[in-house]
Parts: sequence; structure tokens; C-alpha cells
Amino acid sequence: MSKTILVTGPDLDPAASRLVADHGYQTVHTPAYADSAVISEYLQRTGAVGIVSRMGRVDAAVMDAAPQLKVISKHGVGVDNIDIQAAAERGIPVLVATGANAVSVAEHAIALLLATVKRVLPLDAGLRAGRWEKPGFAGQEIAGSTMGLMGMGSIAQATGRIAKGLGLTLVGFDPYAPDSAFDSLGATRCDTLEDMLGRANILSLHCPLNDQTRGLLNAETIALMPKGAYVVNTARGGLIDEPALVAAIRAGHLAGAGLDTFAVEPPAADHPFFAVPEIVLTPHIGGVTAQAGARVGVDAVRGIFQILDGEPVAPERIINRKLLAAAQAEPANMEK
Repeated sequence: MSKTILVTGPDLDPAASRLVADHGYQTVHTPAYADSAVISEYLQRTGAVGIVSRMGRVDAAVMDAAPQLKVISKHGVGVDNIDIQAAAERGIPVLVATGANAVSVAEHAIALLLATVKRVLPLDAGLRAGRWEKPGFAGQEIAGSTMGLMGMGSIAQATGRIAKGLGLTLVGFDPYAPDSAFDSLGATRCDTLEDMLGRANILSLHCPLNDQTRGLLNAETIALMPKGAYVVNTARGGLIDEPALVAAIRAGHLAGAGLDTFAVEPPAADHPFFAVPEIVLTPHIGGVTAQAGARVGVDAVRGIFQILDGEPVAPERIINRKLLAAAQAEPANMEK
């Protein structure tokens, strides 16, 4: 068996790399945002038995090119770049590093919120261009506003804790989260998405991207939000209908947005967001800090070796656990 772990991206935290070496393995890295064909070629050439998934899509074709593949471990929690159904059908567990980057992403969500509401970037640009824009300026406080949390996982909870310190009232919607997730924050649990949107002066997105959530924020749902509301997205760009968001800001219904993700990454040079000064943009780096990188990298690598060595893995870390169980039971069901 090959002693290689493939990392789909150009880097991995040194602590994670040391853990790989301590197990007698080596890492091989693909270029950033390599396509499926390139990832397949790397797997075939190296015989890698595990993938640390960072950039690029790991689909059925990639898995079929690597029958030796035993485990895929996401460098984070968003698995929309991994075909988890295809992995289950091939008996490959897909792991996530639950909570490892929550603090970093939450801090970035709040940074985007403050930069957007306080108009930091246009004021900075104006001052550098020789304009003193204090006369006639009227800013806005966020204390006393209501933040809606779409999703109540570890990142949303970390964001909520910081937001409470800024004087924000919290409401949330997540049909899969326990009541304790809301109670620990003192957040009001909304029974419907529509109810939460109607209350949210600030909407912070923290849900996975799947068939149910794709385009969740669109012209219809944006219209439910209060006039002058803001949107913050550190989750996945595909949650937002991007033209609808631009239209709502230009029409004055939304006051602005702070976005760390795009529907297609990297975005095209002529992406409409770039022409909207009320939108603050960053290149999907909310969880890219030295501290989070170490935690996520080590968690991702440790999970790979737990699978390879037959050690137990916390059930919540195996994102396709139920799909794996269903796939394993299918032949027996067919025989009956």
C-alpha cells in the first residue's frame, strides 16, 4: 500500500505535515483549484490512499481513477466540493474537521459586518484620495439590531457569542439543531426561515450548500428582510442568488453585504459584485488563519490515520455515515 496522502492544494500546516511524517507517510500537493482530471492524475501517479480535500472537486470520476483510495478528509467542514454519495457507494468515508476553524470564521464574519456597516473601505479610499468626508456623514450603530443566524452549527454559535458582546439580539433558524444550540446563546428559535428573515437587520449565513439551500437567498426571500438590512456570508457563495443580491442593494432594499464566498471561485474579473461599493469582499479566507490552519490540518490528517488504522472516529465527523450504512446494506436488501 502506498504511503502517500494527497493534499488538493499547495500547502498544509507544518504541524499536520509532521503528523503525516510521524506515521511514515508523505504528502503530495496538487496545484490550487486543480480540476478533476489533474487530481485523478495525481492519485494514479502517487497511489495515494487518503485525500486532504482543500481546493478542487473530488467527484466520482476522481474516485474511480483511484481504487486504492480509502478516505477523504475535508480541510474544514464544507463538503460541496466532494461527491459524498459517490464516496459512500464506493465505501469511502468522508470526514470533516468539525469546529476547528469556528473562531477564525466567526471573527471574519464580524469583521465583514463592521467593515460594511461602518463603511470602512469607501471612507478609507476617500481619505487617501484627498477627501475629508466628515461634513454631512451619518454613520450607524449596530447595537440593538437583530442578527439572524441561518444555521446553528459551531461557526454560527461562535459568531453569535461575539455578536452578543456587540449588543446584538440573536434569532436563528436551523431545523436540525437541538434547542441547546439556541439556549446557550440566548437566541430566539424561529420556526420558519421566513420568520427569521422578517426579523433580521443583519443576516449571517452558516449553513451547508446542498440541493435544499442552493439559492436560499433570492429575490423572494430578500424581499422578506427589513429595508436597510445587511447580509454576511462566510459559508458558501451558492447560497445566494448573486444577481438578486446586487439588484436588492442597488434598489436600496438592502444596505450592503460582506461576502467571503462566491458561487464560482475564483470569480470572473467582470463579476458584478466588483461594481457595487456597498459590498465588502474577501477571497474565501475566513478560516485561513495560522491558528485555525493548524487545528484543521491536524484534525484532517488525524482522521485519515484513524480510518487507515481502524481506530474509532467520532460519528459526527463522518459526514456520509448514513449514506455509507445505506450503501453497505443495499446488496443484502437486493438479495431479499
